Amino acid sequence: MSATRRQFLRNTISSGVGLGAARVLSAATTDTLPPVRALTSGPRFHWFAYYDKLQFDPAGRYALGMESSFEHRLPTPADRIQIGMVDTAERDKWINLGESHAWCWQQGCMLQWLPGSDREVVWNDREGDRFVCRVLNTRTGELRSLPAPIYALSPDGRTAIGCSFSRIWDVRPGYGYPGLVDPDRDDPTPSDSGVYSVDMRTGEQRLLVSVAQVLKIGKPFADWGQAKHYFIHLLFSPDGSRFIFLHRWRTPQKHAGTRMFTANADGSDIRLIDANGMTSHFIWRDERHILAWSDQPSRGKRFYLFDDRGERTPEPVGPEAMTVDGHCTYLPGNAWILNDSYPDKLRNQSPYLYEVKTGRRVALGHFHSPPEYAGEWRVDTHPRFSPDGKKVVIDSAHGGLGRQMYLIDIARIVG
Repeated sequence: MSATRRQFLRNTISSGVGLGAARVLSAATTDTLPPVRALTSGPRFHWFAYYDKLQFDPAGRYALGMESSFEHRLPTPADRIQIGMVDTAERDKWINLGESHAWCWQQGCMLQWLPGSDREVVWNDREGDRFVCRVLNTRTGELRSLPAPIYALSPDGRTAIGCSFSRIWDVRPGYGYPGLVDPDRDDPTPSDSGVYSVDMRTGEQRLLVSVAQVLKIGKPFADWGQAKHYFIHLLFSPDGSRFIFLHRWRTPQKHAGTRMFTANADGSDIRLIDANGMTSHFIWRDERHILAWSDQPSRGKRFYLFDDRGERTPEPVGPEAMTVDGHCTYLPGNAWILNDSYPDKLRNQSPYLYEVKTGRRVALGHFHSPPEYAGEWRVDTHPRFSPDGKKVVIDSAHGGLGRQMYLIDIARIVG
């Protein structure tokens, strides 16, 4: 038996996928799966959460993560998690960094490295009657706090943008934070809630775009009058000049819709990029183009490349290879797209690489998700890459030890 075949069996059969699942995979797929190793283990549970944050330090040695003592329920205000990092050059040693009382299963506490820094990490926490952002120097142990939680950081690390995590908790608990009441809870379209900026040095906060403001842009939907509106999923462009945000709404009957917007870093020049009512995961390809899962007339539900200036019709990307929604990013250089899938009929999740030039899709593994991982406490793989683009880390519960972090070596594929 080849080494690659043995590696595949370790990643499937021994991890709970089973022989039946292994048989349905083609020999070509099983013989080319890259090596995988666990970065964390039990008895506690570890994960990083979202796919568009910097998990690695600039050198690619330290991988951030969160640690919990429980699973399979929503967090309460009393539940805290540990913040830490894995030293991948020192036998994957776990190093404790701090704790948080402001977190959720899908996006954690917005834990990430400060862009360009080899020592400072940031995460959200709760302090009394407010959510805050912690900034820790991992070399000196110096910890400072900013008076507002953050969602995404600018490429130069000087500015953050955020939104109301208590409002998100009201409509989608897997993505917001418990513990504080949304001050605009009874207002479906608040004018004082939306995307705000935070100066990462001074903590100065300023509202950039309000929920009420975007309702005046574009054609209204029929169910808006019954819905509660909010913002979620914020991300700066690679040059920091603009940012994306999703405008979402949810009715009492749980019907939901989405529109995708961009704006200048100061909140000016707001543009409605996708008005169809269904936009899911996205990533900036460069300062002008956005890859996003959407429903467009040309090919239906697919990944599309949107022009932020609106000068071109959205173009399908990988329409035959990337046929289901997933958590997408571009590897450095934009030659490859890193993506994944939700559990299939066998409850296997399959992160993969898509080569833009050739249309080739390369599987990175097939990881079984036990049925108890569902709903708000599911474990999406959320693949994240190292700065050199040669390693990928995923979250997965396939190993029988609950949610843990796993490193996939993709150097031979992309190098």
